[in-house]
Amino acid sequence: MATISDVAARAGVSTATVSRVLNGKSTVDPALAERVARAAEELSYTPNGLARNLRRRETAVLALIISDVENPFFTAIARGVEDTAQAAGYSVMLCNSDENPAKERRYVEVAAMERLAGVIMSPTTPDSDVQPLLDHRTPIVTVDRRLRSADCDAVLVDSRAAAKEATLHLAERGYERIGCIAGPAGVTTADDRLAGFRDGIRAAQAKSSARWVRRCEFRGTAGRQTAEHLLSLPEPPDALLVSSSTMAVGVLQALADRGLRAGRDVGIVAFDDAPWTTLIDPALTVVAQPASAMGQLAARLLLARITEGTKTTSTTTMRAQLLIRDSSHR
Repeated sequence: MATISDVAARAGVSTATVSRVLNGKSTVDPALAERVARAAEELSYTPNGLARNLRRRETAVLALIISDVENPFFTAIARGVEDTAQAAGYSVMLCNSDENPAKERRYVEVAAMERLAGVIMSPTTPDSDVQPLLDHRTPIVTVDRRLRSADCDAVLVDSRAAAKEATLHLAERGYERIGCIAGPAGVTTADDRLAGFRDGIRAAQAKSSARWVRRCEFRGTAGRQTAEHLLSLPEPPDALLVSSSTMAVGVLQALADRGLRAGRDVGIVAFDDAPWTTLIDPALTVVAQPASAMGQLAARLLLARITEGTKTTSTTTMRAQLLIRDSSHR
């Protein structure tokens, strides 16, 4: 079995440099980091994270607490976290909160009691109870959503700006009655997307009505029921900004039930570029978020927090990309 000294010799660097690279520290020259990563891969080197953490009376396991394991967005985040953690010798325990604060709290308690090395979470609310982690000094990084109840690193997307851009796109395409199916109140991403939608309506000087805006859970069934309600109005919206791809599945089902076609009859833009969005006809216009990159960065920040401890917390806000397809073309 290869050792850290073997990796250092193959890469032509010191063992300290190898350690810094594998622990996710950002102070290593990128060229050296690439050489170390290549050497580790060639030698099939696995860092002994378990031994390292047992010396600190911790377990070489990270907890990832996400709100919906069936949502492709969170699945991509999980993959980014797992890839980065595994390369540093850590395993990842996946926890699905189902947007349930009580269930989330139980996972938090387990992570604290089992002395896990750290936690990455997409909190159900900004005030989610993470006190057990704080009591045990367990490092926390939030991803996708903000957390007010703890001072911790965060990896976010500028959902508000992305929602505004998507709304302006629908207005520019000639849709006149633009509505929004937003997520639950109090979820930071849902609130930001609704605020961005309203920003876009104002900027486009488009016709607006509170009747065309509804909030529901980030679920396909909820999206379908909400779309059915909106499409039943005497003056229904002719375009919709939908806050997630799971909700969009339900919206498209509601359109099909009425013999309506996305784009021609009702313009649709949804958050998240799920794999199926290009396989349907018409293909779905989406706001693509860098989910895997978010997971990778969250894991690197957590690993740095585990090894360095006292560094200043940071918030990284990434950009989303509007991918225009046929569902927003008349």
